[in-house]
Amino acid sequence: MTAPPRTNTSRHAILGVLSLCPMSGYDVKKLIQRSIAHFWNESYGQIYPILNRLAAEGFAERRREKQTGKPDRYVYSLTAKGRQELERWLAVPARQEPARSELLLKLFLGSAGRVADSVAQIEHFRARQREVLATYEDIERQLRKEMADHPQLPFSLLTLHYGQHRCRAMLDWCDESLRALARLGAQRGRARRRRGAAMTGGRTWTPR
Repeated sequence: MTAPPRTNTSRHAILGVLSLCPMSGYDVKKLIQRSIAHFWNESYGQIYPILNRLAAEGFAERRREKQTGKPDRYVYSLTAKGRQELERWLAVPARQEPARSELLLKLFLGSAGRVADSVAQIEHFRARQREVLATYEDIERQLRKEMADHPQLPFSLLTLHYGQHRCRAMLDWCDESLRALARLGAQRGRARRRRGAAMTGGRTWTPR
């Protein structure tokens, strides 16, 4: 299968958010923060221009809502044309995103530093993964309580479980890597002691 052409994924992300219910730009941002921000985020600087383009292209409909004591706001809803475009995009195979990881870069170059520094990097990463996993588990409990009969719940859980499985896999990797580094540290320690013994003719020097 050939790779799909590059598309403006942000545009389709906002189309998808509007498929849930009509929203203002502020509503779109808040929903993203509450739901998909762990794997996809958009800034206000992206959201409002995209909403305006979607309305201009007929993918969304814009209407003005008056608010008491506040400026009027614009609410956007998906049109039939917009829903058709969203369904078309959902059927296209997802692109493979390039991965960048400062942690992996530092570990790959770890032979130039101390083993203890690599250990510290992984321990810090492990602590963060534990925090994220606990957050995901709290979110699942909340979703199951608040969206028990909502048709969106199974799809929200798909993405949430992806995050949970990834965290657990990362925790397993952390444990495995720390064991490997412990063995490496012990090997380096023995090598240093052998070099020290060779330099002193097998005698150990103790400072007075």
